[in-house]
Amino acid sequence: MTQATQPPVRAVLLDIEGTTIPVSFVHATLFPYARKALPALLRNHADDPAVKAQVEEIARLAPGVPPLRQLEAWMDADAKVAPLKALQGMVWAQGYAEGALKATLYPDVVPVLRCWAAAGLSLAVYSSGSVAAQKLIYGHTTEGDLSSVFVGFYDLQMGGKREAESYRRILDAAQWQAGDVLFLSDVVAELDAAAQAGLRTCQIVHAQDGTQPGTTHPVAGSLAEVAQRFGLPHPEVA
Repeated sequence: MTQATQPPVRAVLLDIEGTTIPVSFVHATLFPYARKALPALLRNHADDPAVKAQVEEIARLAPGVPPLRQLEAWMDADAKVAPLKALQGMVWAQGYAEGALKATLYPDVVPVLRCWAAAGLSLAVYSSGSVAAQKLIYGHTTEGDLSSVFVGFYDLQMGGKREAESYRRILDAAQWQAGDVLFLSDVVAELDAAAQAGLRTCQIVHAQDGTQPGTTHPVAGSLAEVAQRFGLPHPEVA
């Protein structure tokens, strides 16, 4: 079936890093902030049930390794591990609340997402960062609180982003039909997994992030270009 004869996109599932927000924000701002703040979190909130649960999970995954040392090793490896993501989310929450952190999205993201939501498209996020961290990013952007445009947030509780079954779980949770959903990401392996689950796909390629375009999925340089490629509403014509 060609793009022209496919049914219209009714839902858009979006990655975050490299898709709606520059990679530099995550690696140059969020990660260093978390690395600096995690020792105090573990030291001062050791009895907090939420922190304690993640420390216990670290012990299960890395027996005998001090929690902070393991967290630092995972950060060094940019590992997509649930306890790391959860604890990072906790320290980022404090940073956002204090005004020390504010997300700067790609220039066209806010108007395009607001346009799509206003037109009735269902928008959701799927990221390796925790749901809490996702909501913090979109709730504290330089252009205001964007979280209300999304109907769902999904993280590694759904499974790895390079596994087709994860996307099937999201479809079940959102009660979406695979062919109605467009998944946007900068990572080809994630797009491959989504396509295996029946979702439509498009790779987002931003030169500033050094993203290399693949050859197996449609490619767009912005959400505005995605709108044009897939016949979605655009702020200038909405």
